[in-house]
Amino acid sequence: MGKIALLVSREEMLCQAHNILQERKYPIGEMKAVRSETAVIEARKSIADGASIIIARGLQASLIKQYTHIPVVEIVLTAQEMALLVMRAKQVVKKLRPVIAVVGFKNMFCDMSYFDELYDVQLRMYYTAQGQGRDLKELAAQAIAQGADLIIGGDTAVKAAEEAGVPSLFLSMTEESLKNAFSMAESMDYAMNAERKSAARMETLLDYTFNGVIQLDRDGVVKGVNPLLEDMMGRSQEEMRGLAIGELVPEVGADVLERVLGNGKEYSMFLELNHRSVFAVLAPILYDGQADGAIITCHKTTRKQTEEEKGKKEGILPSPDRFQDILQESSSMKKCVHLARLYALSCQPVVIMGEAGTEKRLLAQSIHGSSAYRRGPFLDVPCGGLSGEEQREAIFGDKGAAVQAQGGTLLLQDGDCLTPANQYRLYQMIGFHLCYGQEMGQMRKLHVRVMVTVRKPLAILAKEGKVQDELYYLLSGMELNIPPLRERPEDLKRKLEDTIRACCEQYGRFHVLTEGAMAILMGYPWRGNLFQIDSFCERMILTAKRRSIDEIAVRRLLRELYGEDDGESSEKAGKKGTGQEMCQEARLMGEVLKKYGGNREKTAMELGISKTTLWRKMKKYELE
Repeated sequence: MGKIALLVSREEMLCQAHNILQERKYPIGEMKAVRSETAVIEARKSIADGASIIIARGLQASLIKQYTHIPVVEIVLTAQEMALLVMRAKQVVKKLRPVIAVVGFKNMFCDMSYFDELYDVQLRMYYTAQGQGRDLKELAAQAIAQGADLIIGGDTAVKAAEEAGVPSLFLSMTEESLKNAFSMAESMDYAMNAERKSAARMETLLDYTFNGVIQLDRDGVVKGVNPLLEDMMGRSQEEMRGLAIGELVPEVGADVLERVLGNGKEYSMFLELNHRSVFAVLAPILYDGQADGAIITCHKTTRKQTEEEKGKKEGILPSPDRFQDILQESSSMKKCVHLARLYALSCQPVVIMGEAGTEKRLLAQSIHGSSAYRRGPFLDVPCGGLSGEEQREAIFGDKGAAVQAQGGTLLLQDGDCLTPANQYRLYQMIGFHLCYGQEMGQMRKLHVRVMVTVRKPLAILAKEGKVQDELYYLLSGMELNIPPLRERPEDLKRKLEDTIRACCEQYGRFHVLTEGAMAILMGYPWRGNLFQIDSFCERMILTAKRRSIDEIAVRRLLRELYGEDDGESSEKAGKKGTGQEMCQEARLMGEVLKKYGGNREKTAMELGISKTTLWRKMKKYELE
C-alpha cells in the first residue's frame, strides 16, 4: 500500500482521526495539524517522505492541489454535520428565520437545497473558486454587508466575522466526514497500486519483448516507447513522448488512425524507421467497445538468404549436392530425384519437364552439383521471349553462355522456344562439341553439359514440329518429369507448413490454420506450384486479421487472387437455381450477427437454429 498523509488545520480533527483508527486500521502513515500559510510546504515534506495521497480540507486542500501534483482527497461535510451547525447557529442568534451565511469552497459542502424549509432559516452560500483562497475574507465581508446574522466558515471567514463583530461558527465536523475521506483515500490507494502493478508488468513486457513498441493515447499521441524502439529510431523516449504519431512516423496518416482509433480495427503496414524497414501492426486498446489508445508493434523484417550467401557469411562453400533441398516426401518425387541422381553420373544432356513453379532449375543445379562437371560453372539462359539473333548471341556468341560455361553445365530454360537455326547450333554443340559463332565458318571446341527445360513431353513437341528430329533423338535419352505439387500431397502439405512458418518468423506474426483452412489449401490445384504458394502464403500472413486463419478467410483470398477454383465452381453449379434463396439467408444471418456483435449463441436463438447449424452456414456463406 502507498502512504496516506492527513493534513488538517486543528488538533481536534487529529483527535477524531485517532479515534477512527482505533476502530479500523486505515493505511494512514502520517497526521499533522498545519496552518494554511504552510500547508503547501508541509505537503511537499510529506511527499518527500513517501506520501502518495493527501487528505485535507477547504483552503488547505485547494492550495495543495494547486501547487503539487499529488492526488488530494477533500473532506466533505455531511448533511448531518451541516444540520447540527445550522441548529447551533439558530441558538446563538436567537432570532426567527435568521440569515446564516456559509463561506468556503463549494466542494467542502453537501447539498443544502432544502435547509431553509427544514430548519426555518435563510441560508446564503458564499462560495469561492478552487484555488482562490484570498477571496474568503472578501466573501465574509460581503455576507456581513448583506445582513448576515451569523457566519459559518473556516479560520479565515471566522476571523473576518470576529473583526466585524458578527457571531460566527467554525466548520467543525463529526467523525463521519473524516471516515468517508479515509475510505475514499483507501480506495484510491488500492486503485493506484493496482495501476502501478499493471504499469510495472507492462513496462517489463515492453522492456523484454523482441519487438519495438509504441504506445499511443486516444488522440494518437505517443505516450511511451520501449528500449528496442528507441534503438530502431535512434532517439530517446523523452524526445518521442508527446509527439503526434504522424510527426514521428509520417506513414501513419489520418486514414490509418481513423481505422484504428476511430473504428477499433487492427491495421498492418510496412514502415521506414530510421532507414530501416519494419513490419508494423497497429492494434487498438478497446475499453467498453471504444478505442482508448493503441499499441504499435514493430517487427524487424529479415531477408531470406541464398545458400551461397549463407556459405560466404559462415566462411564455407555451399554443398555441391543440393538434392536434399528438394521436397521429396511423396513417392512420385522420390522416383524423380532417384532418376536425377543416376543422370548425374552421366555426361549426356538432360531434358527436364514440369509446370511453372516446379523445381526444374533446382533439379538441374542438383544434377550439376553431383556430376563430373561440378567444379565448372553453372549458367542458365531463358530462351522464351528472345528473337533468334538474341538467342544466338546469348548462347553461342563470342561472350555467350556456352563459352562462359566451358567445363561446366548450361541450362536452357524453355528450350522448345529455340529457333530452328539455334536448334541446329545446339545439336552441333551437344553432338560434336562444336560451337558455331556468328558465321557458320567460325567455330570452337567446347566441353559443356547441356540441360533443357520444356513444358510438354519432347515427343509431342517433335510431332508438333517445334523440335527438330536430330535434336529430339539427341535429347530424348534422359528425360525427367517433375510431377506438380497437386499430385504430391505429402510435399504440398510440407511446403504449405514450412512457408507459413517462415512467413510468420520473418514478420514476427503468430498465426495458425484451422483444419478446414488447411483442407481448402490441400485441395487447391496450385497451377503455379512453389512460386504461387510462396506469394499466396506471404499475402495471407501479412493481411490476416486474427491469430487463427479459417477456411472462410482462405477461400476468400483464393477467390480474390485467382478467381474460383474448379471445386468451388462445380459446387456452385450444383446449386444453380437456389442463388436467390441463399443470398437472402446469408443477408439475414449477417444482419442478426451484426445486431448481436457476433454473438453466435444469441444469433442462433433468434434465427431458431442450433449453434452448430449456424457455424456451418457461416462457413458456407463466408460470414465472420
